[in-house]
Amino acid sequence: MGALISFRAEQGYLGDKEARTLYGLSLWPSAIALAHELVARRDELRGTRVLELGAGTGLPGIVAATCGARVVQTDRQPAAIEICRENGISNGVAGVEYRVADWAAWDDATRYDVILGADVLYAEKSHPHLRRIFDTNLAPGGRLLLADPFRPRSIPLLEGMERDGWQVTLSKWTVGDDDEPRAIGVFELTPHVIPQERR
Repeated sequence: MGALISFRAEQGYLGDKEARTLYGLSLWPSAIALAHELVARRDELRGTRVLELGAGTGLPGIVAATCGARVVQTDRQPAAIEICRENGISNGVAGVEYRVADWAAWDDATRYDVILGADVLYAEKSHPHLRRIFDTNLAPGGRLLLADPFRPRSIPLLEGMERDGWQVTLSKWTVGDDDEPRAIGVFELTPHVIPQERR
């Protein structure tokens, strides 16, 4: 599945443009927290259509598929998609589709019951692309599950969505060993629904 990335290595990846090509190929703490959240919600996932953004090593999507969801895993890096595929095969997971996809050139019009993202909010320049995907691809009654280690650059997107009427709730997980525990938030976002009589 890949080695868990340490906090120090994480800071290096995010700060070094050359190292960024590797960050999708590591297992991030947010992916582990999101996988735990999905296991806790396994009964809600059966039969749903799930989109995973920035899949990296593929752990959350693999867990969702194991819980009975039909999953589409996407990542901008072809190497990450190959790792997703290999991890899916080695874990005996069926019902997963793998796609190389760039959020800035997104052309999928499919509606998904659940959209997943583990540590995908760190780049503010990606926020408009993510908002477009969330608004376009989330099915009525669907939800977003976004795991993030409370990065300062991630919060403005979540706050903006809340101002726009999305309901935001939080589950908190701790990932890592005693020497380097990481607090990870799994944010569930659901769009505000206007009652029928007020439409």
